[in-house]
Amino acid sequence: MKKAQQGFTLIELMIVVAIIGILAAVALPAYQDYTVRAKMSEAIGFGAAAKSSVSECLISAAGDAADCNTNVKVGLSATATDISSTYVESVTVGNNGVITIAIKDTNVTDLDAGSLTFTPTYNEDAGVQWDCVISSNTLNKYVPQNCRAT
Repeated sequence: MKKAQQGFTLIELMIVVAIIGILAAVALPAYQDYTVRAKMSEAIGFGAAAKSSVSECLISAAGDAADCNTNVKVGLSATATDISSTYVESVTVGNNGVITIAIKDTNVTDLDAGSLTFTPTYNEDAGVQWDCVISSNTLNKYVPQNCRAT
């Protein structure tokens, strides 16, 4: 009499559990990086709002960045920490209209101590162009390609 197989053997089940464990070990760190990148998109969004203010100031001042070197001169809050959120500690406009965004609470120690910088370049024909750079090249994996330090 022939007996039909009734289920999986213990070896087959252990192989499946091992494969799932390996996949989880690889996927979890990648997922954590993606969540930190999502947090950084908030910081970039705050930078975009400040970029609009600085751009308007630079264009109306015909590129004279000396007139656009503080939060107040570009129409932002005088206290940099007033411009904050869950992951943004402060937004500061400095010399030559450079915007510095201090980062916080991302659960990455180096990133929490870091900052994101937007540097404007005024051209009468092209308007204001922006360069975005993270404070350290070890943090490049958390920001978009155009914001990576070299």
